[in-house]
Formats: sequence, C-alpha cells, structure tokens
Amino acid sequence: MSMGVEWDRIRRLIEEVVEGQGYELVDAEIRGAGENSVLRIFIDKLSGISHHDCELVSEQVGTVLDVEDLIPFSYTLEVSSPGLDRKLVKESDYTRFDGKLARVQTRIPLNQQKVFRGRLQGLHDGKVRLELPKGNLLEIPLDVIQEARLEVDWAAEKAKPGG
Repeated sequence: MSMGVEWDRIRRLIEEVVEGQGYELVDAEIRGAGENSVLRIFIDKLSGISHHDCELVSEQVGTVLDVEDLIPFSYTLEVSSPGLDRKLVKESDYTRFDGKLARVQTRIPLNQQKVFRGRLQGLHDGKVRLELPKGNLLEIPLDVIQEARLEVDWAAEKAKPGG
C-alpha cells in the first residue's frame, strides 16, 4: 500500500462505522492505483445482508472517509456481503463456522500440499482443525494459513427448505 495511504487508520475507521451500525466487518481491501482504485468492504450479520444494508454502510463509510480525507485520490466504494464462500479472517471465524466446509491454503506445504478442503472442527492452541474427506483430522497452525474461505456445501444447501 503506497500512495501515502494510512491503511491501518482507514481500516480502523471503517470498522468503527460498520460495527457502530451493528454489522461485522469481514474484510476491507483497496485494489488498483490512483483514479482507478476500488475500496471493497465486506460486511455481515447473523440474519444476512440485504441490498439496503450495503447502501446504508456505503453511505456512512463514504461520508466518514470524505470528512477524514484519508484517501488522497478518487476511488470507487463497493460494499457487499461476503457471499457463500466468505473469507475466514479472524480467529473467531474458525469457531463460529465450526462444522462448515472450508478451503484452506497454506504458505508452506503440509504433507506435500498447500490446499486443503474439509470441515472446520474449531480452533485449538492456535491451530485450525480440519476434518479431511477421508475422516483424518489435520491441524493447521494459524500463522501458516495464507487464505481460508468457506466452501459452498451444496448437499446442505439442497437439504434446506426451498433449496
């Protein structure tokens, strides 16, 4: 992050606004450079996110960022829900989505591979437990995880009423 942008400060501000409105900040990222930049914010809440929620947060965050003038160039602000394949960002995400399917990518190979799919089995001693398709339990230290996100569990989606 260059261009004299104080990303930590911007992120803290966004988090304050989002949480002040009763939502959870899942992630915030800035893509592109200068005039073509896009500031993406992903929000969530237990009952799910509506288009109205996104508009409300977009308006609030946009106003605060304009007032604080922390981004010295024009940018596009996008607010959306994290989607079914939401990123797992905070430690608490691993316990919150216990039992859900996930895809975890590691920075370094574990058992000669870097991408694992399985069911989350919580977090223990700084290690994410993942039950692999064959039933083995893999413990992945948090600090070697490059990216983790939920996978769509199509069987569970189909089993839902109206699914």
